Amino acid sequence: MSQQDIQSFIHGEWINSGAGARDIASAVTGEVIARAGNDGLDFAAMLDFGRTKGGPGLRAMTFHDRARMLKALAMHLNANKQALYDVSFATGATQSDHAFDIDGGIGTMFVYASKGRREMPDDHVYVDGDIEQLGRNGTFLGQHIYTPLQGVSVHINAFNFPVWGMLEKVAPSLLAGVPCVVKPATATCYVTEACVRLMLDSALLPEGALQLVTGGLGNTLDLLDCQDAVTFTGSADTAFMLRGNRNLMVNGVRFTAEQDSLNASILGPDATPDTPEFDLFIKETLREMTTKAGQKCTAIRRIIAPDGLVQPVIEALSAKLAKTTIGDPQAEGVRMGALVSASQKADVLAKAAIIGQEAERVFGRDDVEIIGESAQNGAFVSPMLFHCADPDSAKNVHDTEAFGPVSTVMGYCDIGHAIALANKGQGSLVASVITHDAEVAREVALGSGAFHGRLYFNNRDSMAESTGHGAPMPHLVHGGPGRAGGGEEQGGIRGVKHFMQRTAIQGSPDILTAVTGRWVPNAAQHSEAAHPFTRHFNTLALGETLHSKARTVTLEDIEHFANFTGDTFYAHMDQAAAERNPFFPGRVAHGYLLLSFAAGLFVEPNEGPVLANTGLDNLRFMKPVEAGDSIKVALTVKHKTPRNDEYGEVRWHARLTNQNDEIVAEYELLTMVAVE
Repeated sequence: MSQQDIQSFIHGEWINSGAGARDIASAVTGEVIARAGNDGLDFAAMLDFGRTKGGPGLRAMTFHDRARMLKALAMHLNANKQALYDVSFATGATQSDHAFDIDGGIGTMFVYASKGRREMPDDHVYVDGDIEQLGRNGTFLGQHIYTPLQGVSVHINAFNFPVWGMLEKVAPSLLAGVPCVVKPATATCYVTEACVRLMLDSALLPEGALQLVTGGLGNTLDLLDCQDAVTFTGSADTAFMLRGNRNLMVNGVRFTAEQDSLNASILGPDATPDTPEFDLFIKETLREMTTKAGQKCTAIRRIIAPDGLVQPVIEALSAKLAKTTIGDPQAEGVRMGALVSASQKADVLAKAAIIGQEAERVFGRDDVEIIGESAQNGAFVSPMLFHCADPDSAKNVHDTEAFGPVSTVMGYCDIGHAIALANKGQGSLVASVITHDAEVAREVALGSGAFHGRLYFNNRDSMAESTGHGAPMPHLVHGGPGRAGGGEEQGGIRGVKHFMQRTAIQGSPDILTAVTGRWVPNAAQHSEAAHPFTRHFNTLALGETLHSKARTVTLEDIEHFANFTGDTFYAHMDQAAAERNPFFPGRVAHGYLLLSFAAGLFVEPNEGPVLANTGLDNLRFMKPVEAGDSIKVALTVKHKTPRNDEYGEVRWHARLTNQNDEIVAEYELLTMVAVE
């Protein structure tokens, strides 16, 4: 890789490095390959550009528009990811490491694109939770909604994942409708810059939606306000310094930290060397020690095994580590690359020495063999495995993280002891438990869940599909308590909400309908001459209602339904038994008979735009129906969600009432309806 000038992209233009720029060395060769940074950037203009250009552009789009944008971006990156692979080798990453960073980042963007289309409305308001009835008659209601923050999100990322670290934050922020300023770690910012260039070159993003700073952030944090958000990934010391910024505290700027932690993996007492779980434990630990040369915030730092299995674990893991070839990540046969820099190598060795004050090094060579002629001056270290014989008295092994291929084995006498050792880390991103004993899993969850952002259980039943101890999935939260930062990222739509404001709105049913884009019971209804099932998706309107004719329920109907379906529950067939039941006046109609009759009352039988009934939600039976009662249905268009160019989902509110206009049942019907 030839030496290059790594640029920043702010207020719509690429800006060269300048005063304050730093040299960046290849992790593999030690040679300077780039320079990055510029103390002269106009950070106020950068923030203004995001707020006045990027924000309005994104907020003009619906959630579905933004989700489609994310999918197109992910497809563009996926088609051009070889370019990212090529520059990423200089960070010390191997080809398999790319799967965690580059492929993982693109995959995360795909997940958010999918969730945005499936779980969010084609609208600008996200509805949260159920309606709260604040008055007796339902004319004054409450509802929580989410709307996008009207500022920018500033993402300060670590060196170990220059692509995934950016995309796992950018994806939910853009889906929320909030423009991003990305600040990667300087050591690997050339990979992030390459990714940002691909995204901008796609012309898929609104102007100002994405900006990049490849050096220091200057006074950016001092310029933020309550509509902005900051996310940080890195060391606890840096997080503490950033979190203490007076402006962030005074203005209530959202600050989320994901920082270092002493993640643990527990080998269950049932996982003896003759079980699949033991082999799985060794495989997972090996992978976490060597992937990205151990430079993962989720890597296993503490290996907790039953006392009687400590030596077998050391022997099995050492044998695997001995086969781990180290060197130029592009050289044939290399399985572990370099640390990101010479300074990081020095830090790892210094931290390993601290751990060595309380633990014996049982594997690791000082004179590690490096593959590749040009790699002899790179930031390479041997994997190091320590054994701590007295983990209860030890301190360093529970609070010193060597951010590299370093881990410590320790023994436990029972599962309660294992839990106590895991909790000594004072908060981690993830702890894993390899066991086939469900009771062990429950005990760990109850005893250790409060100390970990994620608990990963694996065994012979799930190992074929499992994603791995160290792989945060965008569907679930990534973060942890205590030392791990106390924040969370990702988590599906939860992650999108981090960049939005939850607001309680109060008002009449018509007001809530207008604000939320969902018809609210007791809001205005209207009817059309044509049956709603003859109308296409794009012509149906919220509040459009079909009022059916009435149907009388007879005793013959009840008995026929019971005999036909086999549901001869006593409340439908035995008058005396039904009368003894406090819920029923006597024999009553089956709830599912009422649903069937309701369908018969509102369905248009002929071929038309309604393609399929895909289910029903929130079914409630409120009042029993006896023989001789009559029922009728009000079927109202509650909400519409486009699915593709051919059809969309219509959510109907169905209310069944009796001859006295009392509600006997209520539910929401889901149908797929063709677009005209």
